[in-house]
Amino acid sequence: MSGFRIGLTRDFLNDSGQLVYKDIGLNILEEAGLEYLFLDRDEPLVTPDLLENLDGIISLTPQYTCKSLEGLDRLVAIARFGVGYDNVDVNACTKADVALFISKGMVNYSVAEAVVTWMLALSHRILNKDHLVRTGSWTERSGYMGTELRDRTVGIIGAGGIGCTLARLLALFKIKEIIAYDPYIELDKVLDVGVRLVDLECLLRESDFISINCPLTDTTRNLLGIEEFALMKPTAYLINTARGGILNEDALFEALKSRQIAGAAMDVFEKEPVGADHPFSKLDNVILAPHSIAWTDELFRDIGQMNCRQMGSIARGEVPEGLINFEVLKHNNFLKKLARFR
Repeated sequence: MSGFRIGLTRDFLNDSGQLVYKDIGLNILEEAGLEYLFLDRDEPLVTPDLLENLDGIISLTPQYTCKSLEGLDRLVAIARFGVGYDNVDVNACTKADVALFISKGMVNYSVAEAVVTWMLALSHRILNKDHLVRTGSWTERSGYMGTELRDRTVGIIGAGGIGCTLARLLALFKIKEIIAYDPYIELDKVLDVGVRLVDLECLLRESDFISINCPLTDTTRNLLGIEEFALMKPTAYLINTARGGILNEDALFEALKSRQIAGAAMDVFEKEPVGADHPFSKLDNVILAPHSIAWTDELFRDIGQMNCRQMGSIARGEVPEGLINFEVLKHNNFLKKLARFR
């Protein structure tokens, strides 16, 4: 096990070389006697020279393409720090005999709690009321009445781990009903959390709050556009903590600007990072965050601990949970790599 070398991408460190985050589970690697190091450079696209002397890499934000993995005979695993992996070419990993893992289940609570936070902030018009005080407009407060979550219908697009955790949290708020659109989920997976499965049109028409919690795929890209926003209630709020590209940002901007819908909260964007000149920044009925609304000390601890446990399993020649490209298990070259550590 001592010969297993793990890399972590440089974006875990600040410019001074210090760890940015309070706890990312490195004690698990240390207790297991596993060697780890941080990459020398912070590159948006990982290059082979950064990976050539590693058996595994724990990766925060960089991208991985076919070129990233060219000529790498030693690398056996990439552990994505989170659950999204649209920045990693899965087919390229499989062809290179590299297993891709995600932190399955570790983000569910943090993201769900963040969605509830935004639902409350939007419905109680927190930003508007803060602005009234800061601009000396106290007497205008009657023009900014809020609404409660009580007796509202919440629609969840994507009823996986995050969506079901959100449903459980919302049970405390006297919600009228929770409905979900997810063509891939089995009915018994959502019945125990009190969710009714519906089609997308029904969800858009009936929901007072819509939370997007599905992955970005060819099927979900531009899932919501002009026609879909036209179906929503004028009092409805939209929250996206999943991925940019699931909704059409131009269409959403027009829906918000014209008050076709009441408001939105956006943590993710089609092109990131977003500059100060983004059209959404000009609107007073949208809340924005830099793809970090759910980032907490607890979240990074939990994700990091899972990634480090995954690396520990690989270092013992085992296949841990969270594997994305199961096809790699059929590759003899991958199995030979893995067998080195048994």
